[in-house]
Amino acid sequence: MSPTRDRSHSDDLLSFVSACPSPYHAVASAAQRLEKAGFAELRETDDWTAGAEGGRYVVRGGALIAWYVPVGAPARTPFRIIGAHTDSPNLRVKPTPDTGAAGWRQIAVEIYGGVPLNTWLDRDLGVSGRLALRDGSTRLVRVDKPLLRVPQLAIHLDRNVNEGLALDRQRHMTPLWGLGDVAPGALLGRIAAEADADVAEVLGWDLMLHDLQPPGYLGMDEEFIVSPRLDNLISVHAGVTALVAAATSRPPAYVPVLAAFDHEEVGSGSESGAQGPLLERVLGRGVAARGGGGEDVSRALAGAFCISADMSHAVHPNYPERHDPDHRPLPNAGPVVKVNANQRYATDGAGVAAFAAACERADVPWQPFVSNNVMPCGTSIGPITAARLGVATVDVGVPGLSMHSARELCGARDPGLLARALTEFVTAR
Repeated sequence: MSPTRDRSHSDDLLSFVSACPSPYHAVASAAQRLEKAGFAELRETDDWTAGAEGGRYVVRGGALIAWYVPVGAPARTPFRIIGAHTDSPNLRVKPTPDTGAAGWRQIAVEIYGGVPLNTWLDRDLGVSGRLALRDGSTRLVRVDKPLLRVPQLAIHLDRNVNEGLALDRQRHMTPLWGLGDVAPGALLGRIAAEADADVAEVLGWDLMLHDLQPPGYLGMDEEFIVSPRLDNLISVHAGVTALVAAATSRPPAYVPVLAAFDHEEVGSGSESGAQGPLLERVLGRGVAARGGGGEDVSRALAGAFCISADMSHAVHPNYPERHDPDHRPLPNAGPVVKVNANQRYATDGAGVAAFAAACERADVPWQPFVSNNVMPCGTSIGPITAARLGVATVDVGVPGLSMHSARELCGARDPGLLARALTEFVTAR
């Protein structure tokens, strides 16, 4: 293993995370990297029969599906799918955002996903996302200025704060952004100006808050990464890296696919989420573009394999009793394979073997993960993909601490190790 190689990957990951404060920015950044590698965008309303070979990608909102078809690949060629998600838990701006109390101007927000609310207190926050214009177009927007803040109640006014402050999920998480009377439309006007858009043309938006503190390294030897949105931009970045490698190295024996979905943190039940038909339709249309029919689609899926890559838990040194006593993954010891007998993860023994073999070929260590029996585990897009497509699936991920926090932690070498394992998976012959 090469520490220099893994550090180079982590440096690039931090740049990627910095460029991606929202799912829409993550898709745009991933698409930009793919285009540099020769991939071309297809619109869902286009005719796909022209140019069926090579690298292609499709964008729908905060989701991206990308694939690479080797020259001469039969329509029935099996897929090698990397699944990930672009969204992270955060605070999202409500449709009528302008509010206030006691002489303060504030912004109304809604909790998105499983947010440890205390991690968002006393942070300088910006706004990012997209604006929907009257003509049907959308425009990315990003305000990287300390515009908002959720101030914590002083300890003098709550002497029990360190024993657990009972937060009202709405009222106490309303960020402030100035003094004076509430001015309807004030926030939207500011955001539209940042996007160089006429506020009168803005009819809708998908806006969210992001922490302005940049990602970086932590520790005596900088052995850790601390950053927002590691869950799950680590996997999106690793998936893009693997797909680019598949397109620019030896032709793979499969059709490698990256499926970066939106809305995983709230159940994936959307038109751009894993429960929707997007991936199934894209794969089917890709087969049809190469002259295949229903039988070819079924054969391609029957021989397919999916790695669902999402963040996992490293053992917490202050709470070791919350973890399984015999499965305690550590940072910088390689990605984990996530197993759950109740199918919260899709991994089975064959999946473990397939991923372990890829890790061996790539000289990447790996670790098993299973939750403590008395602590219900999370889930991922893995079981959804396996059930919807009937594709063999294994759930893996980088182990970390502070999952879903405004600022998460993982080993600095692990993102590179995951990318190398995924690259071996999609380029294997």
